[in-house]
Amino acid sequence: MTVILPVHTRLVDGRLFAYDLSRPPAATGPLSPDAVFDLMGEDGRVEGRAVTRDLSRAVYATTDVVRCVDRDGRVFWRLEFGPRPEQGLVNARVSCEFSLDERLVWIYRPDGMAMRGNGLDRWLVVDTVTGDVRADVELPSVGHGAEHFPEPDGVHMLLDVGEGQDGSRVFRGRPLGADIGLADYPWEDRVVVSLAPDGRHVMTVHHEQEDVAFHTWPDGAEVVRIPLAAFGQEWGDAMVEWAGGYLDPETAVVTVVGEDEETEQEWHRHHLVDVRTGEIRGVLDAPTRNSYDLEPLGDGSFLRTDEEGRPWRHRPGA
Repeated sequence: MTVILPVHTRLVDGRLFAYDLSRPPAATGPLSPDAVFDLMGEDGRVEGRAVTRDLSRAVYATTDVVRCVDRDGRVFWRLEFGPRPEQGLVNARVSCEFSLDERLVWIYRPDGMAMRGNGLDRWLVVDTVTGDVRADVELPSVGHGAEHFPEPDGVHMLLDVGEGQDGSRVFRGRPLGADIGLADYPWEDRVVVSLAPDGRHVMTVHHEQEDVAFHTWPDGAEVVRIPLAAFGQEWGDAMVEWAGGYLDPETAVVTVVGEDEETEQEWHRHHLVDVRTGEIRGVLDAPTRNSYDLEPLGDGSFLRTDEEGRPWRHRPGA
Protein backbone atom coordinates (compact mmCIF):
# COMPACT_ATOMS: atom_id res chain seq x y z
CA MET A 1 0.00 0.00 0.00
CA THR A 2 1.31 3.44 -0.92
CA VAL A 3 0.18 6.46 1.06
CA ILE A 4 0.56 10.07 -0.05
CA LEU A 5 -0.54 12.44 2.71
CA PRO A 6 -3.43 14.28 1.04
CA VAL A 7 -3.62 17.55 3.00
CA HIS A 8 -1.02 20.30 3.25
CA THR A 9 -1.43 23.06 5.83
CA ARG A 10 0.01 26.51 6.33
CA LEU A 11 -0.53 28.92 9.21
CA VAL A 12 -0.86 32.50 7.99
CA ASP A 13 -1.79 35.45 10.23
CA GLY A 14 -3.95 33.45 12.61
CA ARG A 15 -5.66 31.41 9.90
CA LEU A 16 -5.00 27.77 9.09
CA PHE A 17 -5.03 27.20 5.30
CA ALA A 18 -5.64 23.63 4.11
CA TYR A 19 -4.82 22.42 0.59
CA ASP A 20 -6.25 19.22 -0.88
CA LEU A 21 -3.38 17.34 -2.55
CA SER A 22 -5.30 14.14 -3.27
CA ARG A 23 -5.77 15.11 -6.92
CA PRO A 24 -2.73 14.67 -9.21
CA PRO A 25 -1.39 18.06 -10.35
CA ALA A 26 -2.67 18.93 -13.81
CA ALA A 27 0.11 21.47 -14.28
CA THR A 28 2.67 23.43 -12.35
CA GLY A 29 1.15 26.45 -10.66
CA PRO A 30 0.07 28.13 -7.44
CA LEU A 31 -2.43 26.51 -5.11
CA SER A 32 -5.44 28.17 -3.52
CA PRO A 33 -6.63 27.00 -0.10
CA ASP A 34 -9.52 24.52 -0.21
CA ALA A 35 -10.47 25.28 3.39
CA VAL A 36 -9.67 27.98 5.94
CA PHE A 37 -9.89 27.62 9.71
CA ASP A 38 -9.96 30.90 11.58
CA LEU A 39 -7.74 30.73 14.67
CA MET A 40 -7.56 34.50 15.18
CA GLY A 41 -9.08 34.26 18.66
CA GLU A 42 -6.40 31.86 19.86
CA ASP A 43 -4.51 33.38 22.78
CA GLY A 44 -1.48 31.09 22.58
CA ARG A 45 1.16 30.13 20.07
CA VAL A 46 -0.17 27.59 17.58
CA GLU A 47 2.34 24.75 17.42
CA GLY A 48 1.16 21.42 16.00
CA ARG A 49 -1.77 21.19 13.60
CA ALA A 50 -3.49 18.71 11.25
CA VAL A 51 -6.61 18.64 9.05
CA THR A 52 -8.86 15.72 8.03
CA ARG A 53 -9.06 14.58 4.39
CA ASP A 54 -12.58 15.95 3.95
CA LEU A 55 -11.33 19.30 5.30
CA SER A 56 -14.13 19.41 7.87
CA ARG A 57 -12.06 19.29 11.05
CA ALA A 58 -8.74 20.54 12.29
CA VAL A 59 -6.80 19.79 15.44
CA TYR A 60 -4.26 22.27 16.67
CA ALA A 61 -2.04 22.53 19.70
CA THR A 62 -0.81 25.43 21.76
CA THR A 63 1.49 25.27 24.76
CA ASP A 64 -1.14 23.94 27.18
CA VAL A 65 -4.09 22.60 25.18
CA VAL A 66 -5.18 20.77 22.01
CA ARG A 67 -8.47 21.71 20.35
CA CYS A 68 -10.56 20.10 17.62
CA VAL A 69 -12.58 22.62 15.58
CA ASP A 70 -14.58 23.00 12.36
CA ARG A 71 -14.20 25.72 9.74
CA ASP A 72 -16.64 28.00 11.57
CA GLY A 73 -14.57 27.84 14.72
CA ARG A 74 -16.95 25.54 16.62
CA VAL A 75 -14.97 23.59 19.21
CA PHE A 76 -15.76 19.86 19.29
CA TRP A 77 -13.45 19.21 22.21
CA ARG A 78 -10.41 20.51 24.04
CA LEU A 79 -7.75 18.61 25.94
CA GLU A 80 -5.86 20.58 28.58
CA PHE A 81 -2.46 19.42 29.79
CA GLY A 82 -2.63 20.72 33.33
CA PRO A 83 -0.53 23.26 35.24
CA ARG A 84 3.16 23.88 34.70
CA PRO A 85 5.73 26.27 36.19
CA GLU A 86 5.87 29.66 34.47
CA GLN A 87 9.43 28.99 33.31
CA GLY A 88 8.48 25.68 31.70
CA LEU A 89 8.42 25.05 27.94
CA VAL A 90 11.31 27.22 26.86
CA ASN A 91 11.88 26.47 23.17
CA ALA A 92 9.59 23.42 23.03
CA ARG A 93 6.45 22.68 21.04
CA VAL A 94 3.55 20.24 21.08
CA SER A 95 2.96 18.05 18.02
CA CYS A 96 -0.28 16.39 16.82
CA GLU A 97 -1.31 14.23 13.86
CA PHE A 98 -4.27 12.13 12.75
CA SER A 99 -3.95 8.39 12.35
CA LEU A 100 -4.32 7.20 8.78
CA ASP A 101 -8.00 6.30 9.28
CA GLU A 102 -8.48 9.61 11.16
CA ARG A 103 -10.29 7.92 14.05
CA LEU A 104 -7.43 8.84 16.41
CA VAL A 105 -5.26 11.85 17.11
CA TRP A 106 -1.68 11.26 18.27
CA ILE A 107 -0.27 13.98 20.54
CA TYR A 108 3.33 14.46 21.64
CA ARG A 109 3.68 16.51 24.85
CA PRO A 110 7.15 17.85 25.77
CA ASP A 111 6.43 17.49 29.48
CA GLY A 112 10.14 17.34 30.28
CA MET A 113 10.74 20.87 29.04
CA ALA A 114 7.37 21.94 30.48
CA MET A 115 8.44 20.65 33.91
CA ARG A 116 5.22 18.67 34.25
CA GLY A 117 4.98 15.38 36.10
CA ASN A 118 8.25 13.53 36.63
CA GLY A 119 10.17 15.39 33.93
CA LEU A 120 9.71 13.02 30.97
CA ASP A 121 7.69 13.47 27.78
CA ARG A 122 4.31 11.84 27.10
CA TRP A 123 2.69 10.41 23.96
CA LEU A 124 -1.11 10.29 23.85
CA VAL A 125 -3.74 8.71 21.59
CA VAL A 126 -7.06 10.58 21.61
CA ASP A 127 -10.47 9.76 20.10
CA THR A 128 -11.07 12.14 17.18
CA VAL A 129 -14.82 12.43 17.83
CA THR A 130 -14.92 12.76 21.62
CA GLY A 131 -11.45 13.94 22.61
CA ASP A 132 -11.22 11.15 25.19
CA VAL A 133 -7.72 9.85 25.88
CA ARG A 134 -7.62 6.26 24.65
CA ALA A 135 -4.00 5.49 25.51
CA ASP A 136 -0.82 7.17 26.66
CA VAL A 137 2.75 6.31 27.50
CA GLU A 138 5.71 7.98 29.16
CA LEU A 139 8.64 8.44 26.78
CA PRO A 140 12.30 8.21 27.88
CA SER A 141 12.98 11.61 26.32
CA VAL A 142 13.17 15.31 27.16
CA GLY A 143 12.46 16.88 23.80
CA HIS A 144 12.12 20.32 22.27
CA GLY A 145 9.59 19.04 19.73
CA ALA A 146 8.69 16.07 17.56
CA GLU A 147 7.49 15.01 14.13
CA HIS A 148 4.80 12.40 13.51
CA PHE A 149 4.87 10.08 10.48
CA PRO A 150 1.65 8.01 10.01
CA GLU A 151 2.42 4.55 8.63
CA PRO A 152 0.48 3.01 5.70
CA ASP A 153 -0.73 0.05 7.78
CA GLY A 154 -3.10 2.46 9.53
CA VAL A 155 -2.02 1.20 12.95
CA HIS A 156 1.51 2.37 13.68
CA MET A 157 2.89 5.87 14.12
CA LEU A 158 6.55 6.86 13.80
CA LEU A 159 7.76 9.65 16.08
CA ASP A 160 11.07 11.52 15.97
CA VAL A 161 11.76 13.55 19.13
CA GLY A 162 14.42 16.26 18.91
CA GLU A 163 16.45 16.70 22.09
CA GLY A 164 18.62 19.60 20.95
CA GLN A 165 22.32 19.07 21.65
CA ASP A 166 21.57 15.57 22.93
CA GLY A 167 20.41 14.38 19.50
CA SER A 168 17.13 12.63 18.69
CA ARG A 169 15.02 9.73 19.91
CA VAL A 170 13.02 7.60 17.47
CA PHE A 171 9.93 5.67 18.54
CA ARG A 172 7.32 3.52 16.83
CA GLY A 173 3.97 3.12 18.56
CA ARG A 174 0.62 1.36 18.24
CA PRO A 175 -2.40 1.52 20.53
CA LEU A 176 -2.71 -1.49 22.86
CA GLY A 177 -5.78 -0.97 25.03
CA ALA A 178 -5.06 1.88 27.44
CA ASP A 179 -1.35 1.63 26.67
CA ILE A 180 0.85 2.27 23.63
CA GLY A 181 3.08 -0.53 22.39
CA LEU A 182 6.41 1.20 22.04
CA ALA A 183 9.55 0.36 20.07
CA ASP A 184 12.57 2.52 20.95
CA TYR A 185 15.22 2.72 18.22
CA PRO A 186 18.89 3.18 19.24
CA TRP A 187 19.38 6.15 16.88
CA GLU A 188 20.40 8.99 19.18
CA ASP A 189 22.69 10.37 16.44
CA ARG A 190 20.15 10.27 13.58
CA VAL A 191 17.16 12.46 12.72
CA VAL A 192 14.24 10.98 10.76
CA VAL A 193 13.52 13.28 7.83
CA SER A 194 10.98 11.30 5.84
CA LEU A 195 9.01 8.06 5.64
CA ALA A 196 8.73 6.52 2.16
CA PRO A 197 5.22 6.54 0.59
CA ASP A 198 4.99 2.77 0.88
CA GLY A 199 6.16 2.84 4.49
CA ARG A 200 9.02 0.41 3.81
CA HIS A 201 11.97 2.81 4.09
CA VAL A 202 12.97 5.87 6.09
CA MET A 203 15.44 8.65 5.37
CA THR A 204 17.66 9.92 8.19
CA VAL A 205 20.31 12.62 8.53
CA HIS A 206 23.14 12.46 11.06
CA HIS A 207 22.64 14.77 14.03
CA GLU A 208 25.94 16.47 13.19
CA GLN A 209 24.67 16.78 9.58
CA GLU A 210 27.63 14.94 8.06
CA ASP A 211 25.71 12.34 6.03
CA VAL A 212 22.32 11.03 4.89
CA ALA A 213 21.19 7.40 5.13
CA PHE A 214 18.30 5.24 3.99
CA HIS A 215 16.97 2.32 6.02
CA THR A 216 14.42 -0.44 5.61
CA TRP A 217 11.44 -0.03 7.90
CA PRO A 218 10.42 -1.06 10.48
CA ASP A 219 13.59 -3.05 11.19
CA GLY A 220 15.77 0.06 10.70
CA ALA A 221 18.51 -1.78 8.80
CA GLU A 222 20.75 0.61 6.89
CA VAL A 223 20.62 0.20 3.09
CA VAL A 224 23.01 2.95 2.05
CA ARG A 225 24.77 5.91 3.68
CA ILE A 226 25.99 8.89 1.64
CA PRO A 227 28.65 11.17 3.16
CA LEU A 228 28.71 14.90 2.57
CA ALA A 229 31.87 14.47 0.46
CA ALA A 230 29.83 12.60 -2.17
CA PHE A 231 28.04 15.89 -2.86
CA GLY A 232 31.37 17.63 -3.45
CA GLN A 233 31.47 19.34 -0.06
CA GLU A 234 33.45 19.09 3.16
CA TRP A 235 31.93 19.15 6.62
CA GLY A 236 32.58 22.56 8.15
CA ASP A 237 32.07 24.28 4.81
CA ALA A 238 28.65 22.70 4.25
CA MET A 239 26.11 20.41 5.93
CA VAL A 240 23.37 17.99 5.02
CA GLU A 241 20.17 19.72 6.09
CA TRP A 242 17.40 18.05 8.11
CA ALA A 243 15.11 18.65 5.15
CA GLY A 244 14.00 17.11 1.85
CA GLY A 245 12.41 13.68 1.68
CA TYR A 246 10.97 11.12 -0.71
CA LEU A 247 10.05 12.53 -4.12
CA ASP A 248 8.76 9.06 -5.03
CA PRO A 249 9.38 5.57 -3.56
CA GLU A 250 12.78 5.27 -5.31
CA THR A 251 14.04 8.88 -5.32
CA ALA A 252 14.75 11.29 -2.48
CA VAL A 253 15.62 14.96 -2.31
CA VAL A 254 18.71 15.58 -0.17
CA THR A 255 19.37 19.22 0.71
CA VAL A 256 22.92 20.47 1.24
CA VAL A 257 23.54 23.94 2.72
CA GLY A 258 26.60 26.14 3.11
CA GLU A 259 27.94 29.68 3.05
CA ASP A 260 29.96 31.45 0.36
CA GLU A 261 33.34 32.42 1.85
CA GLU A 262 33.60 35.66 -0.12
CA THR A 263 30.04 37.00 0.09
CA GLU A 264 29.03 35.23 3.33
CA GLN A 265 25.73 34.47 1.61
CA GLU A 266 24.05 31.22 2.52
CA TRP A 267 23.27 28.78 -0.28
CA HIS A 268 21.39 25.51 -0.59
CA ARG A 269 21.02 22.83 -3.27
CA HIS A 270 18.43 20.07 -3.60
CA HIS A 271 20.07 16.87 -4.86
CA LEU A 272 18.21 13.90 -6.34
CA VAL A 273 19.37 10.56 -4.92
CA ASP A 274 18.53 6.93 -5.70
CA VAL A 275 17.49 5.54 -2.31
CA ARG A 276 18.43 1.96 -3.28
CA THR A 277 21.96 2.55 -4.57
CA GLY A 278 22.93 5.97 -3.22
CA GLU A 279 23.59 7.25 -6.75
CA ILE A 280 23.39 11.05 -6.97
CA ARG A 281 21.34 11.80 -10.06
CA GLY A 282 21.80 15.56 -10.19
CA VAL A 283 20.36 18.76 -8.77
CA LEU A 284 16.65 19.57 -8.75
CA ASP A 285 16.22 22.86 -10.59
CA ALA A 286 13.76 24.54 -8.25
CA PRO A 287 14.46 27.94 -6.70
CA THR A 288 13.34 27.97 -3.07
CA ARG A 289 13.23 30.64 -0.39
CA ASN A 290 15.32 28.61 2.04
CA SER A 291 16.59 25.08 2.59
CA TYR A 292 13.30 23.93 4.15
CA ASP A 293 10.98 25.46 1.57
CA LEU A 294 10.90 22.46 -0.79
CA GLU A 295 8.53 19.70 0.34
CA PRO A 296 8.56 16.43 -1.66
CA LEU A 297 5.11 14.82 -1.73
CA GLY A 298 6.04 11.22 -2.55
CA ASP A 299 4.10 11.01 -5.83
CA GLY A 300 6.78 12.63 -8.00
CA SER A 301 5.66 16.19 -7.25
CA PHE A 302 6.80 18.73 -4.67
CA LEU A 303 5.78 22.03 -3.11
CA ARG A 304 7.70 25.27 -2.89
CA THR A 305 6.72 28.86 -2.06
CA ASP A 306 6.55 31.66 -4.63
CA GLU A 307 7.50 35.31 -4.08
CA GLU A 308 3.95 36.11 -2.95
CA GLY A 309 4.01 33.42 -0.29
CA ARG A 310 1.73 31.00 -2.17
CA PRO A 311 2.49 27.26 -2.31
CA TRP A 312 3.30 26.01 -5.81
CA ARG A 313 3.03 22.37 -6.77
CA HIS A 314 5.61 21.14 -9.28
CA ARG A 315 6.32 17.92 -11.07
CA PRO A 316 9.88 17.65 -12.46
CA GLY A 317 9.81 17.93 -16.25
CA ALA A 318 6.25 19.30 -16.32
